[in-house]
Amino acid sequence: MAASNITSTHPAAFLLVGIPGLEHLHVWISIPFCFAYTLALLGNCTLLFIIQADAALHEPMYLFLAMLAVIDLVLSSTTLPKMLAIFWFRDREINFYACLVQMFFLHSFSIMESAVLLAMAFDRYVAICKPLHYSTILTGPLITKIGLAAVTRAVTLMTPLPFLLRRFHYCRGPVIAHCYCEHMAVVRLACGDTRFNNIYGIAPNNIYGITAATLGVGTDSICIAISYALILRAVLGLSSKEVRAKTFGTCGSHLGVILLFYTPGLFSFYTQRFGQHVPRHIHILLADLYLVMPPMLNPLIYGMKTKQIRDGALRLLKRSVVRS
Repeated sequence: MAASNITSTHPAAFLLVGIPGLEHLHVWISIPFCFAYTLALLGNCTLLFIIQADAALHEPMYLFLAMLAVIDLVLSSTTLPKMLAIFWFRDREINFYACLVQMFFLHSFSIMESAVLLAMAFDRYVAICKPLHYSTILTGPLITKIGLAAVTRAVTLMTPLPFLLRRFHYCRGPVIAHCYCEHMAVVRLACGDTRFNNIYGIAPNNIYGITAATLGVGTDSICIAISYALILRAVLGLSSKEVRAKTFGTCGSHLGVILLFYTPGLFSFYTQRFGQHVPRHIHILLADLYLVMPPMLNPLIYGMKTKQIRDGALRLLKRSVVRS
């Protein structure tokens, strides 16, 4: 029976299991996750403060980094507080509509992060391959348009999602075998025709859905790969070894952030669809780490690898010492 012919019935709330099979270890598992979330909050807020307070950092590269920090704060805060409530207090209940909102924010901001990483790769390409035109290409209005485009794409793609899920008849119970409202975990509870959701890559074993999701992620990753191939060609053409080393150092932090975002995300995506022999608790742990590791490590990577940010932090520290 088609979804449109079913009277939409859904539970008032879902029950989030947490990590199936490891319930007895939830308190211990919560310790590294709480530590990582605390570092993510402190690191990204500190990064935003440094960029906002130091006029020398009001350049395209650091404005994109500020966007990334905001996205990481929202992305981790969408899931980690509820996850910790499950681990500490066994507070497993989540309202049906709160579940849809959590899902919308989770997927939307993941798409935004991918777009910002692409914008940062474009920034590095212009800075290295077209340095004389950097200030005329990456202007303030263009950066604003890039940010708006990233938000618009994510919201446009994800807005239909909660409305489609609201139409379904949930006859397989309210228990979600996950730490948060993961898309496929929710759809598996629905009865009827869920083909409308296939375009989002959430129908199990659906080739078209997998292809669509792969192309969605692939568009940004392919463009990033092209940007860095052009950057590598330009860097290898430089005569000075010192300049080459400095350029590689500048790009190294961004490449680390890219790998940190895409590698666990793609691994989790394909494990979920093809890794039938991978234990469920392993998959859920990977999915949880995907949401907490990039927000925690991104500020650390940029803070340690980017001299301008370290210098900005030192300038602010000196000002505070002088004022005191």
